Amino acid sequence: MANDILLTASWIAPINGPLMRDGGVVFRDGRVAATGPIGVLRNSHPDAEIQDAGAAIILPGLVNAHTHLELSSISRGQTPLRFVDWIMDLMGGGGSINLADGVKIGIQQCMRFGVTTLGDITSQPAISRGILAESLLRGVSYGEVRAMARRRGFLESRLEQSRGVSPRFAETGVTHPGSVEIGISPHAPYSIEMNGYKRCLETARKFGLPLSTHLAETPDESAFLTDHTGPFKELWDHLSAWDENVPRFTGGPIRFAQAIGLLDYPTLLAHVNYCDDSEMDLLTSGRASVVYCPRTHAFFGHPPHRWREMLTRGINVAIGTDSCASSPDLNLVDDLRLLHRIAPEVDALGLFRMATIHGAQALGMQDAGTLSPGNVADAVVFPVKTDDPLGEIIEQPILPSQVWFSGRRIQAETESAAPTG
Repeated sequence: MANDILLTASWIAPINGPLMRDGGVVFRDGRVAATGPIGVLRNSHPDAEIQDAGAAIILPGLVNAHTHLELSSISRGQTPLRFVDWIMDLMGGGGSINLADGVKIGIQQCMRFGVTTLGDITSQPAISRGILAESLLRGVSYGEVRAMARRRGFLESRLEQSRGVSPRFAETGVTHPGSVEIGISPHAPYSIEMNGYKRCLETARKFGLPLSTHLAETPDESAFLTDHTGPFKELWDHLSAWDENVPRFTGGPIRFAQAIGLLDYPTLLAHVNYCDDSEMDLLTSGRASVVYCPRTHAFFGHPPHRWREMLTRGINVAIGTDSCASSPDLNLVDDLRLLHRIAPEVDALGLFRMATIHGAQALGMQDAGTLSPGNVADAVVFPVKTDDPLGEIIEQPILPSQVWFSGRRIQAETESAAPTG
C-alpha cells in the first residue's frame, strides 16, 4: 500500500520476542502491520516508504505507568526529613504551582524521552485532560479522589469530577475522544476512607474504568490506619480537618486494599515500597499490578524495593517516574539505569519489558508496549554502536534520535546528552 512506512535499523526489539539484527517494522494507518528482517519486509511491502534509522535500535514507545504531569514545573529540592514534610511543602506552594504549565512541560518531556503511553494522576481533570486531548500521548488519566475526616463529604463530587467534566470527553466519562482513557484514583489510605475506596471501586466496576492508588508508600501508613497516630495524623491536624469518626484498620495498607477488593481488580498500585512476606502472598494471588518509581524511591531513602521477588512470583511490575517534585525529570530510561546499578544481574531486555509491555498491562492498554502486528504504531529509536544495543542504552547517556506516534515521526534527531538522574 502507498501509505505504508517501513522503518528499518541495525536492530529491532519487539519486546515480546528476541532482538533482531537488521530488522524493521511496517506502519499502516497508525498500526503495526508487520515486523521482521529488512529483506523480508521489503519483498512483502514493495510500495512502502522506507525510513532507515541506520545504526540504531527500534523499540516500542516507552510506557511511564505512574506520573503526575501537573507537577512538572516544580524542581526537586533537598531530600526531606519526612515524607509528610515534603507533602506540606507542596501544599504550601500550591498557590504558585501552574498546573496547566506543568502538564505541558510534562508532555514535552515525555515526547523527548520516548514515552508515548502513560498513567497520569490528575487533581484537576478539567485542566489536564483538555491539554492531553490535544497531545499525541495515549494512556490513562486517573482523576484523584480525596475524602477523609471533615472532608469526607466531598466524596461524591470528587468522584464525579474524576470521571471527567471536560466537554472534550464522552458523556459517560469512559473514553477520551483521542487515545487517553479516563480512570479513577482514590489517592491513598491516609487521604480517603474505606467507604470512599469502596465507592471508587464500585464506580470503576460499573463503568469498566481503570483504577489506581498510592499504596504502602511509607511505613507511616500502618500506624495511621491502626490508631490514627504518626506523621499523617500531624498532617490532618495541620489542615484543621480531622474528626474522630475516621475508621481504623489493623493489618497495614496492603491488607486494607485486600479487604476493600482492590487486589481482586486490575488495580495499579503505585510504589508498594513496604511489603512483608505475607503481604507478598496477597499480591501474588491477586490481579493488581505494582508500579515502582526507582529515582523517587531513592530520593526518599526507602529501604530496597522487592521488585525482583515480585517479578519472580509473577506479579506484574511496571516502572514510573512519579513527578518532577521527587525525580529530576520524566526520563524513564534514567530510572532503568538506576535499576541496572541496583541489580546488574537483571538483563537489559528484562528492564525494558518493565518500561513497555508491563506498563501497558498495568494500564490495561493491550495494544501498546510491543511492536506486535495490530498494536499502535508507536516507536522510539536509540542510536547504538555495539552488539549489545539495549545494554549500551542502559550503560550510556543516550537519548532517543526518533520518536514515532501512530506511525508518524514527531521528533528530529537529537544529540546524546549526559543523564539527568
